[in-house]
Parts: sequence; C-alpha cells; structure tokens
Amino acid sequence: MRIYCGTDIIEVERIQDAVENTKEFKENIFSKNEILDIDSIKCSMKYQRYAGRFAAKEAIYKAMSKILIENKMNMSFLDVEIENVEDLKKRPRVNFLNSDIAELVKKLDIEIDLSISHIKENAIAMAVVKVNKEE
Repeated sequence: MRIYCGTDIIEVERIQDAVENTKEFKENIFSKNEILDIDSIKCSMKYQRYAGRFAAKEAIYKAMSKILIENKMNMSFLDVEIENVEDLKKRPRVNFLNSDIAELVKKLDIEIDLSISHIKENAIAMAVVKVNKEE
C-alpha cells in the first residue's frame, strides 16, 4: 500500500476574475456538471465554490502525479470532476472522466479522500490518495 497527498490554495478573487473575464475559462477547467451545480447556487459563495473545486483538482493532480508519471499518463482539469454527494453528507467525491485514468484507478484500487474549505478570500483543498494494489 502507498499513500500520497496533495494540497492547493488559491485566492478566490483570481478565480472570480478568470471566470468573469477570460473567455471559456469555466469550460476549460470545469465539467458541465460542475458548472451547472455551481451556477445553480443563488448565493454569494459561488466563486468560493469555483475556487474550491479548482484547488481540489490541483490537489488531486499533486497527489496522483507520481502514479501518473509511473504509468506515462497526464491529467487535465477536465479529466477529473468533483461532485458533492448527499449520501456522503455532502462530502466531495472524485469522478475521473478520462477512461484511461479511471481504468488505472480501478486496476490499482485507488481510494481518494478529498477535503475542500473556503473563506471569503481563499479556498484550500487536500487530497489523500491510497493505492491498495501494486502493479
């Protein structure tokens, strides 16, 4: 068994600026489901949620980078999707939209625990990746 962790922190203002002023930023970083989920929120925390998901994707990449390099793979922002799941008490769950990465995760029996937090100015995420099988 191997365990890896990754963390990332981002200023909410940077993500808000990118969402509002950079053409197709949202579509290049977030899945359709993530955009629908966040844009459906009618509160002032929308950009904190975008920043949290951005930090989460960075943290997942950092935690998985050694595994990806070992398997000659790379991961883009759109290869991973973060969703909140009711039956997990709204804890975030990681879905891999890239079938090669999803297959690797299944083959190595990888578990990912993800935590996302934010305040008005910053968002932070930490990912812990547990690899249960060796190749």
